[in-house]
Amino acid sequence: MRFFRPRGRSDAERMVGTPVGEAQALYEAGRYAEAEAASLAVARSRPRDDEYAAVALNFAALAAGAQGRHAESLATYDEALAAFSRAFGADHWLTLKLRSDRAQQRISLGQHAECEAECRAIVEAASRGTGPEWSVLAAAARNGLIFALNAQGRHQEAEALARESLADYPERNRAALVLRLGLARSLNGQARHEEALTEARRSGKLYRSLPEHQRAPDVGAVELVSATALLGLLRTPDARRQATAAHDACLASFGPDHRRTVEARTLLERIDDTRP
Repeated sequence: MRFFRPRGRSDAERMVGTPVGEAQALYEAGRYAEAEAASLAVARSRPRDDEYAAVALNFAALAAGAQGRHAESLATYDEALAAFSRAFGADHWLTLKLRSDRAQQRISLGQHAECEAECRAIVEAASRGTGPEWSVLAAAARNGLIFALNAQGRHQEAEALARESLADYPERNRAALVLRLGLARSLNGQARHEEALTEARRSGKLYRSLPEHQRAPDVGAVELVSATALLGLLRTPDARRQATAAHDACLASFGPDHRRTVEARTLLERIDDTRP
């Protein structure tokens, strides 16, 4: 669940020619196994307090999670957090952003309450900062909190936070996309499927407007919330088409063990169980 910094593509361009440039390019191209290998090679070749070693570990954790190896990803995040604290300091926004990413990886392991607690702490810390980086940090942590609330069945709380966050963060970028997807999930959880489908369509339009390198982490997400809404509206053939599209895309991009692939597969089984 990674956000790009407010300046978007220019950040990626500034990585070109650095020790982590290749790893970032591979990650953004969706070549996660290669990105992980390249990242670990950089991290293991540099001093423990080196900033590039810390960033490389971040990419390695992201890439492991994108392959559905969530427990290994969390372990790498633990290593990366120690490296970020040494390189940047515990209160730096980059270190807090890493904590947000790490917390959201815990969702894939069913550690929803732990994710909620960590994201609340990061939202509070972000509220004390100023500047665009801190705004993105707050949006990232709020996204994790919304997901954790939905996962615990607290859909009304998730809806309220999603709407508040979208009002505070109106930019049409990946941060807004994942917040809107969280809103759609909260509406599906309350059986307000028509509203959820409307939000899913808005999310799809935003997803298609993003630069290609920003879309990769959210492959299949729009189709998944759309399928859930369509099933709730008893539009079973349409729901199955969307769920199949989500599953096939996630399987191709992330593999069979990724949280979203598993969710799409479970939804397909549920849809098939409803068919006469």
